[in-house]
Amino acid sequence: MAIMKAAGIGGSIIALIALLIVLVKSLIAFVGFITGAIKILIIVAFVAVIVVVGYLVFKGLAERKRAGD
Repeated sequence: MAIMKAAGIGGSIIALIALLIVLVKSLIAFVGFITGAIKILIIVAFVAVIVVVGYLVFKGLAERKRAGD
């Protein structure tokens, strides 16, 4: 009986360690995903800013051309 009790405790500890390892691996993967998503959002924001600035420059040039005519 004592051997089964010791094996049960050892098995429980090993199972808890395995669960903790899986949890840490999934947390690392989740943080990597979130980091990638943030990088993509930053890139999209910079592209949007560049497009808006280009639009405003062309709009200003067009208005200046109309005012010169």
